[in-house]
Amino acid sequence: MLVIPVFDTLILSNVQINIQEDVFSRAEIENIKKEENFIIVPIREQKERGELRAEDFYDVGIIAKATSVSGHDGSVIFSVETKERVQISDITFQKERVEASYHFLEDIRDLSEKEEAELLQEFKQYAEALVQDIPGGVLMKGYIRRWRNMNEAATNIGGYLDFDPAERFEIISTDSLKKRYELIMEGIRRLLGNQSVQEEIRKRMTQEQQDSYKVMAIRKQMRILEDQLKELDEEASSEEEMFAKRIEEAGMPEEAEKEAKRALKRFAMEGSSGHEYGTLYDYLDFITTLSWKEEEENNIDIGNARQILNRDHFGLDKVKKRILEQIAVMKLRKKQTGSILLFVGAPGTGKTSMGKSIADALGREYVRISLGGIRDEAEIRGHRRTYVGAMPGRIMEGIKRSKVSNPVVVLDEIDKLTKEYQGDPASALLEALDPEQNHTFVDHYLNVPYDLSHVFFLCTANTTDGIPKPLLDRMEVISLPGYTPLEKYEIGRKYLLPKALEEAGLQKGQLTITPGALKKIINEYTMEAGVRGLRKQLDKICRYAAVKRIEEGMEKISIQKKDIHDILGKKVTSHDETLKKRISGVATGLAWTQVGGEILFIETVATSGSGKIHITGQLGDVMKESAELAYTLVKSKFADSKFDFKKKDIHIHVPEGAVPKDGPSAGVTLFTALTSLVTNVPVRKNLAMTGEISLRGEVLPIGGLPEKLMAAQRAGIRTVLIPKKNEEDLEEVSAEILDKLTVIPVSDIQEVLQESMSSSS
Repeated sequence: MLVIPVFDTLILSNVQINIQEDVFSRAEIENIKKEENFIIVPIREQKERGELRAEDFYDVGIIAKATSVSGHDGSVIFSVETKERVQISDITFQKERVEASYHFLEDIRDLSEKEEAELLQEFKQYAEALVQDIPGGVLMKGYIRRWRNMNEAATNIGGYLDFDPAERFEIISTDSLKKRYELIMEGIRRLLGNQSVQEEIRKRMTQEQQDSYKVMAIRKQMRILEDQLKELDEEASSEEEMFAKRIEEAGMPEEAEKEAKRALKRFAMEGSSGHEYGTLYDYLDFITTLSWKEEEENNIDIGNARQILNRDHFGLDKVKKRILEQIAVMKLRKKQTGSILLFVGAPGTGKTSMGKSIADALGREYVRISLGGIRDEAEIRGHRRTYVGAMPGRIMEGIKRSKVSNPVVVLDEIDKLTKEYQGDPASALLEALDPEQNHTFVDHYLNVPYDLSHVFFLCTANTTDGIPKPLLDRMEVISLPGYTPLEKYEIGRKYLLPKALEEAGLQKGQLTITPGALKKIINEYTMEAGVRGLRKQLDKICRYAAVKRIEEGMEKISIQKKDIHDILGKKVTSHDETLKKRISGVATGLAWTQVGGEILFIETVATSGSGKIHITGQLGDVMKESAELAYTLVKSKFADSKFDFKKKDIHIHVPEGAVPKDGPSAGVTLFTALTSLVTNVPVRKNLAMTGEISLRGEVLPIGGLPEKLMAAQRAGIRTVLIPKKNEEDLEEVSAEILDKLTVIPVSDIQEVLQESMSSSS
């Protein structure tokens, strides 16, 4: 086991303690971090690590476990939880590592619990006497009184006891608890006696010497202070007056004003050379810059709000309707009200820009806060000002930037929050987003309540899967489905192309893209549910036109369908298409991805074997369970068929094995593919399906139906089977898509087989 040498340190078993050493190497620090347990062994004298030999180690140590390690080369602090004492042997030295064999040692409990408690109480009394007259003695007394046993007490104060290394080792190596505790008591009595002698010596100093020292010290301090005051008086007083005026005009609540004035008083006492001057200046600047007054609500015009939403976004009628409902309620109640809205959709569907449009519609300031990758709770709640480099949380920093108390705040990518040892940022958002609590939101940096109830919060996410349920419950989910090709065409023509022209320095009319060319870009050079990829391609075309205009002096440039390949290169989309012919054992499913829907082929093959099932294609646990469930249903339904399940191995594969796939919507497709394999009846090639199944054969509902149907239509599918319970979701699907598909709701696997195994192509 790994051995960590320590010098002149008293460490006993079954305690938690911080150990600081100045000689640990980087390798030893890494060893401590990696090992589950290691042995702390005292050494006879302090030496360089490379000079240690086996005879330098005492032969008794303590098994320990590191709970945290911090530091760099030359200095490290690690918190450990000690366990049993051990006798070590066979010490070996490796590169940057010491190891040893060991066996456990048992304590001889020759003290009663009462005797041990009396010794502990006596030890605490001596320890309290030691800290009686030192600065912070009251706090240290409280710490001493919390010691629970002699091991903990001796370990925590062991560095101050009057012991040499040999005496410390004797305490660790002694099996008898009675003898060990007597040695510890002897050490603290000896230390207390030395302190008494030193106190007597200090008392013998003459009053004249004390007075002389005081006079010299005071005069020196007065000279320094006078010099500093002469230099800084004018600047310090002006800054103090500035903050005092800002506090007076801020309109803070009583508690906030009291905290600000307290900080101002400390600021005035510090002066510009004080070590807290910068911290106090930043805090006063922050608290006085925040808007504390309730803003007057602008006269909300529903008609104007509708025009702004239609101006900035094409389609999304249901989303706009819900936003207008909330704005109408706010107008009637004359206050911020309603649920926190969570826009969920693929990248490029307009989630974040919708927040900007709402701010324009309400006549409010707009603030965007990106939450992607945040792993520290302090990023939300702020750092306490006791820490070096303390800063406010992102929410309060955003409120400060807006300079008002009622901005529209978009919390972007709320599903990308991560949880680590620094805390849970998602939990920190609960108070800020709860209308019942956020009127007294406390940022740790600000340290006083701030009213967030006037803030219009909006959240965005690609999916709700990564959002903790308590946080999700505080929000109303509004889905932004992917755009159809027709919607992309209109968005590209009305919104994206004019903006791309402006950014490329081109005037209206200098570049035209024919309808056929724009449709080709959409169909062959974009594959996401949103329009971000379309915007990139239009930007590329505008840059091409800018070069033509500069180099060749062309005043008007027209982009035809035939020109697209020369400008944009080869097609970038790789959407699957429907099967060209019917194949037994293959079925077409529908999948939802963060960039929209895709069709998904399930392939099955039977080989000679012993009834095993193999699943490939990098499937997640949910899809693997669906495959096993589907196979069980097929075996139960076709037990009397000619297919010998006991002598056949089944291989299930989903192509594009390098792409991870998971989700509860492939059960129907897996069952159909396996049934096709067992019965040797191919599935209709122009048919796709989606849905999960139960062991009873019931078809269960799924999510992402609009995106899946869009993928089916794009791939040339003509018929789609969906769960009966998803029939209401068809209302969210564009008529452009439904007109080109035959959608058949099914409720059980019998209906699935009836529709998918028919003889029609």
